[in-house]
Amino acid sequence: MSAVAVGSAHTEAVSSYLQGLQARITAAIADIDDTAFLLDAWQKPAGELLQGKGITQILEGGPVFERAGCGFSKVSGPRLPPSATQHRPELAGAPFDAMGVSLVFHPRNPFVPTVHMNVRMLAAKAADGTQVCWFGGGMDLTPYYGFEEDVRHFHSTCKATLAPFGDDKYPRFKTWCDDYFYLKHRAEPRGVGGIFFDDFSELGFEGSLAMMQAVGDSFLNAYLPIVERRKNTVYGKREREFQLYRRGRYVEFNLVWDRGTHFGLQSGGRTESILLSMPPLASWSYQNVPAAGSPEAELYTRFLLRRDWV
Repeated sequence: MSAVAVGSAHTEAVSSYLQGLQARITAAIADIDDTAFLLDAWQKPAGELLQGKGITQILEGGPVFERAGCGFSKVSGPRLPPSATQHRPELAGAPFDAMGVSLVFHPRNPFVPTVHMNVRMLAAKAADGTQVCWFGGGMDLTPYYGFEEDVRHFHSTCKATLAPFGDDKYPRFKTWCDDYFYLKHRAEPRGVGGIFFDDFSELGFEGSLAMMQAVGDSFLNAYLPIVERRKNTVYGKREREFQLYRRGRYVEFNLVWDRGTHFGLQSGGRTESILLSMPPLASWSYQNVPAAGSPEAELYTRFLLRRDWV
């Protein structure tokens, strides 16, 4: 899939949008949690391979969110890392600019699902001197205890968001999400999916950017109604232990399979910001098999499956 040409005015417009998106999302989450985010503005020191700046916002220990991280970054480097050129061998080693907003919210209540969202743009200078770019992003839901209405709402929002950009986009990006957020070493989905796209430029710059923005703008509508519905559900030690056990799967995926994590670490990114997706607590236990018919077993038999949710 070919990338599209882009100029500096375009990249500044995207950067401005992304910073505004981060501010809107963290304000909404802070309002629900009644806890302020820590704002950490950073800049890469001179002399490092990767240059640039960003804003990491993190909320920890809140009554609703045990850990909620939302980062904006705008960086440049002399050579694209291998994780970014798997499908673009002609750009291997090219200088690049990358910017995006990435978030992972880990709720305290086991009945509220963890959520991930990312929107980004990557630009690189081809051998002929042309600056080209492409977009990526998406959102996905990882429940610990499944509820059909929650998953259907999340997927319905994703489908409606992508509808103006073509009827093919939701089924394509849902399948892509199911394929991507999959723990191959366990033959198990990470959650109930959502949408995912990468290396995207087929609508031209304006159209592809508009689609990326639509995904970012729809995140709160997709997730907050679920939070409001489940945040006060009573839970006990059993539910908490299962939540921590399942969080271990989240850690495994992010460290072993996630291209975003690999891109950040391979390119010399800011480690503390890259790993803001990690939960504050997680656990592992040997051959943990829920009892048949239990709510925990239902997660595997009804929700961690490839399903048409809408």
